[in-house]
Amino acid sequence: MTAQPQVPVLIVGGSLVGLSTALFLAHQGVPALVVEERDALSAHPRTRGVNPRSMELLRSVGLAERLRGLPSAGLLAHNSGVRMARSLAGPELGTFREEYYREVRSDLSDLSPADWCLCHQNELEAVLREAAEQAGAVVQFGTEFVSCTQDASTQDGGPEGEVTAVVRDRRTGRTREIRARYLVAADGSGSTVRRQLGIPFPGTGQLGRFLAIHFRADLTEQLGDRRFVMCYTFNSQVRGALIPLDNAREWRLDVILDPAAPADDPRAFTPERCTELVRAAAGVPDLAVEVLGAMPWTAAAKVAAAFRVGRVFLAGDAAHVMPPSGAFGSNAGIQDAHNLAWKLAAVLTGQAGPALLDSYHAERQPVCAATVRQAVLRQQDRPRGGDRSRDRGLPPGIVDDAAIWFGWRYRSTVLATEAQSWLADSQLADPQLANSQSAASQVAEEDGVWTTEPLGLPGTRAPHLWLRAEDGDCSTLDLFGAAPVLLTGSAAGHWPAAASAVAGEWGVPLRVHSIGGPDGPTDPTGGWAKAYGVTEAGAVLVRPDGVIAWRSPDAPHDVHAALRRALGRMLGR
Repeated sequence: MTAQPQVPVLIVGGSLVGLSTALFLAHQGVPALVVEERDALSAHPRTRGVNPRSMELLRSVGLAERLRGLPSAGLLAHNSGVRMARSLAGPELGTFREEYYREVRSDLSDLSPADWCLCHQNELEAVLREAAEQAGAVVQFGTEFVSCTQDASTQDGGPEGEVTAVVRDRRTGRTREIRARYLVAADGSGSTVRRQLGIPFPGTGQLGRFLAIHFRADLTEQLGDRRFVMCYTFNSQVRGALIPLDNAREWRLDVILDPAAPADDPRAFTPERCTELVRAAAGVPDLAVEVLGAMPWTAAAKVAAAFRVGRVFLAGDAAHVMPPSGAFGSNAGIQDAHNLAWKLAAVLTGQAGPALLDSYHAERQPVCAATVRQAVLRQQDRPRGGDRSRDRGLPPGIVDDAAIWFGWRYRSTVLATEAQSWLADSQLADPQLANSQSAASQVAEEDGVWTTEPLGLPGTRAPHLWLRAEDGDCSTLDLFGAAPVLLTGSAAGHWPAAASAVAGEWGVPLRVHSIGGPDGPTDPTGGWAKAYGVTEAGAVLVRPDGVIAWRSPDAPHDVHAALRRALGRMLGR
């Protein structure tokens, strides 16, 4: 067995989430090593929906336009909505419409600078890999994770210690040791890392069985000028979802399998049988079909009991699995990666204490569990046979898609409570404002994870507004990313000087943007203070991941002390 020098972060799994983690780490200045047991990236299109929140994150590392320029993104640029029909060529039964459902082409400009990107996962992963490697990450294919051990004295994840992983070259069979400060397990729902650590993975293991058939057939005539995301097909021969991959010849059909049939019976998936199912869904009995592949899969709903054990972290399907309804699964994994990357970087550089790493589980696990529930509720509410009541109200427990994308609220020890925010220095200049902000926090507390109007609450995503800078319009979200940011208003007062002093005391960069101030971007709509729940004399501390860590609705009597406490808490120090 050979060994190699220590790496800052070892990532097990080189698919969507592992590559996203490597990319976000690289943009924080941390070069990661990714090991992937496959010989190359998958050629299967698989999932294809990058939701608006994930596009915000990928936009922050400069990939938004590259993704929109991908071949599949161009072909699917005008697709939106869900249809129901007996078959593609047969009569339509209706369009899926519910209060909570936001179509892909919904106008989100008031909520985000980004919107959906429909692109095939294999194309997305190729872009992520290239960008991560260009930024300093190393990706090694054909490398199988075998086991890992942690330094027993440093499992709290402190500044010293390491995790030692054993990996095997699948071509030669040789093993070697890799020493890393931290390990991220992005090795899928059957995660070897998670199982070896003994982390429970409770939930429902089988909500439905499906067969994904990837095929080519000329359905241009049957499709016509329709451009949908998917079409549920219901007839005596097949029940499933027909998904266009290029709006012409390349398609995917997800067939609902009989739960009583033997699982993974290869006889059920012959090319001949797949062709029969495709013809039934298309409504063309003599359709010429080329079956490119058929893959059985199971919808499940599970969340790991712990997202962190010592120096090892779970992300993506290793931490949670959910039905595809809503397209939340892979997007939740990208958001895991983004939440974790800046925290690892801050601890590795000595800017933050190890307590910051505890916040990964505290923040992501409840949000992921709530997201899994939303995916399950959506699967249960999807059309069955196309017979739906138009008078039915909002299904109990389901929240709006936009709330899931933008309206979650984290809670952890490194985030201020609302009381800690508005009691920044025992008294604010405007006590009435403090009382109103406390009331807003109580409403959010009653709602749990989801908040329909975050209004700048600590633990929520910093709201998007369009600003005007010297080099053109920008979103407030464009101000965040590399380092913590302090937002102030036109009456910034002592905040900039306090930020400079506090940054020096803690030894971290802290950028200040005074919106509407002499040197800051302007606010054409005049809405930034209301959106962030402050006055023009207040301030908001935003983490590198765009999450509000703390705010002071007005200027406290001791600006320096209030900001020093807030930044120290955010850094786990």
